[in-house]
Amino acid sequence: MWVETSVHWHGLFQLQTNWADGVSWVTQCPLQQQEAFMYQFTPTGQTGIYWYHSHYRTQYCDGLRGPLVIYDPEDPLAYMYDVDDETTVITLSDWYHSSSTILGAEFQPINSNATLINGHGRVAVSFQFNFTVDGHRMMIIEVDGNEVEPVEVDSMPILAGQRYSVVVTADQIVGNYWIRALTNIVGDSFDNNQNMAILRYQGAPDKDPSSAPGPYELVFDEGNLHPLVNPAAPGIPEIGQADVNIQLTPSINGSGYFTFNNVSFNYPSVPVLLQILSGATQASQLLPNGSIYELPLNKVVEISFPNPTSAPGSPHPIHLHGHSFSVVRVAGNDTTNFVNPVRRDVVSIGNSTTDNVTIRFTTDNPGPWFLHCHVDWHLNQGLAVIMAEAVDQVSQEQIPVAWDNLCLSGLS
Repeated sequence: MWVETSVHWHGLFQLQTNWADGVSWVTQCPLQQQEAFMYQFTPTGQTGIYWYHSHYRTQYCDGLRGPLVIYDPEDPLAYMYDVDDETTVITLSDWYHSSSTILGAEFQPINSNATLINGHGRVAVSFQFNFTVDGHRMMIIEVDGNEVEPVEVDSMPILAGQRYSVVVTADQIVGNYWIRALTNIVGDSFDNNQNMAILRYQGAPDKDPSSAPGPYELVFDEGNLHPLVNPAAPGIPEIGQADVNIQLTPSINGSGYFTFNNVSFNYPSVPVLLQILSGATQASQLLPNGSIYELPLNKVVEISFPNPTSAPGSPHPIHLHGHSFSVVRVAGNDTTNFVNPVRRDVVSIGNSTTDNVTIRFTTDNPGPWFLHCHVDWHLNQGLAVIMAEAVDQVSQEQIPVAWDNLCLSGLS
């Protein structure tokens, strides 16, 4: 396992605390072995489901990760549920028998050795799960920290980095019911109780369920998710009419590295934030070359991801740090929605040649923000860029001396 580290607070905007975003070589130098560092920030106005994880190379695949829940004492949807505490948090994750230091060097599809549900599990996994609870439907009320108008489903695809809050009504016969998280690996199954956990009613016997899956009648459609508050996407409601329009085409080069717009991301030797604080003010002055996109302050940005199948391993879950964004065109649909599109921070860019997922956000948070595939193996092999937002405003941030010291120790 890697002995250096940094910790990212996934989904938290880090407004005026870009230095605490926790991305090695983007917003900080990594911590060295036996070194301590305190992340201190205020997630103003944010509630919901988030998580923390290492953002040093592929280290989070070795297990440095966990849920982070910010409860809302004034949740407008609180009338829909009775219990919401640490006992109702479910995490889905991968587990590998080999260290990420070994697996990260491989140029081939990497499948893990186990699906873990709350840290426990049996063999088989991928980067996408289909989540179900036998005999029960789920009411989605939150997506990546954004409350949505309730939508009922009986199955739900979840990609790496995505989070959902759902209401499950315990209205069935007292008993035990399988919770299932089937992966998208060809031939994967529930044989030998793999990819499964148990929903046990109070008073039910302590034994495995005999429940059967399905029927699945309420198909999940990301386009049916609508924000509860301020639903409209920013800017002129037409594709290509934002203040800044960017097309990021994923692909793979002749050396086997992933690329956006034919450029594979390589971490710089000096963190991008430190480069900016040292006087670099334009994308052309920042490293890594070709992977920095300069964004002006208080503008509407539109990013499209055409033909995602050009990069093997789709669907790629794309995460943007520092923002939630409006998904004005979702995977599997060529129509647009500027009126009430789902707002989130990790989006599937699809697995069809005709997909062209498009997002919108406003540049109201200065700093260098990472945009990358959240399959860490793909990020490790180059599927990332940096949005350098309002670079001329970054120096106004109050950065602790301890942050400077990380680079003094790491670069010495």
